[in-house]
Amino acid sequence: MRFATVSKSVIAGLALLLASSAFAATKAHLMLQSPTLVNGTQLKAGDYKLEWDGTGPDVEVSVIQGKKVLAKVPAKLVDLKTRAQQDSAIVNTNPDGTPSLAGVHFAGKSFALELPESSDGMQSGSAK
Repeated sequence: MRFATVSKSVIAGLALLLASSAFAATKAHLMLQSPTLVNGTQLKAGDYKLEWDGTGPDVEVSVIQGKKVLAKVPAKLVDLKTRAQQDSAIVNTNPDGTPSLAGVHFAGKSFALELPESSDGMQSGSAK
């Protein structure tokens, strides 16, 4: 009987672990070379962590520095034809001259994040 109790506990624990990992956030790194707008928030040049839930195509991305969420932005996960060679931020220049984050590519990954400000030019203009 004791074996059955232990087995049920192990199975319940594994089920909980698998369920929680299915909803785990995806994390990535973002390095901005210059001040850049993200969903109306001005971010300084520096290192940030990106985090989002789900497999897409529509996700909400949190831009985090330290433990503080600095910005949240809707994004699309898009498939790339080839894996990205390096991490890169795709930055567009707004009509007023301010740079705005339009997307992010991740080294070795065959997907990218596309932000609403982006045009159809996800493949061009890396600001690394």
